[in-house]
Amino acid sequence: MRILLVGDDASTDAQLRHGLRKEGFAVDWPKDAESAMLALRTTSYGLVLLDIGVLGKDGLMLLAKLRQRNDATPVIVIAARDAAPDGVAGLDGGADDYLVKPFAIGELLARIRVVNRHQTGRVQPSLQVGALRLDPAQHRVWLRDQEVAVTTREFALLQELMRDPAIVVTRAQLEERLYGWNEEIESNAIQVHVHNLRRKLGGDAIDNVRGVGYRIGKLA
Repeated sequence: MRILLVGDDASTDAQLRHGLRKEGFAVDWPKDAESAMLALRTTSYGLVLLDIGVLGKDGLMLLAKLRQRNDATPVIVIAARDAAPDGVAGLDGGADDYLVKPFAIGELLARIRVVNRHQTGRVQPSLQVGALRLDPAQHRVWLRDQEVAVTTREFALLQELMRDPAIVVTRAQLEERLYGWNEEIESNAIQVHVHNLRRKLGGDAIDNVRGVGYRIGKLA
C-alpha cells in the first residue's frame, strides 16, 4: 500500500516513515497541504495520514477539498494530546479515524487495518493463486500449506502480483507501489526481490514477461 503522510513534524514523521517502511508500506511525505493535494491528484494512495496538529486550518481545508471531489481515500488524522478539538474537527470533516501523539507504530498499524476493513465492508480476504496463498491481515505466506518466511518488500511484491493473476505488472509500477518518493531505489531492486522469491517459492512462482514486466506464476 502507498501512504501519503502530510505534515512537517520532522522528528515524528521520520519515525513514522521508518516504521511504516519496515512494515512494507511505500510512504510519500509532502510537508504542506498544497503539495499534498497535487500528490493526491496525480497518484493513487491507499491511505492519507494527516497531521492536523501541525497543519491546522490548512489540513482541514485539504480534507474538505478531498471529500468535496468525492475522493474516498481513507484519512487518519493525527493531532497532539493538547489539540483534541483539531482531531474532532477532522472527524467531522470526513476523516475515518483519529490518533493522538505520541503513539506506538503498532497502534497505527491496527488503525490502518480497521480503516481498510471499514473501506471494504469486510475483512480483507486471503489471496490464492494455485498452491500459493497470502494473508494480507496476518502478513503471512503459504506454499502448499507450508508457511514461507518472506521480507516485507517480498510480501508487498507478491501481494501486488496476486491481486489479479492475469495482469502483467511492470517494474516501474512495482517500484512506485513498493517505494516512496524519498527512498533510494537500486536499479536492480525489483529483480533482486523476484530472484529471492523464486529461490524460496520455486522458479515458476513468478513469470518474467520479456519487455513488459512480471506476472504471478501458477504453482501446482
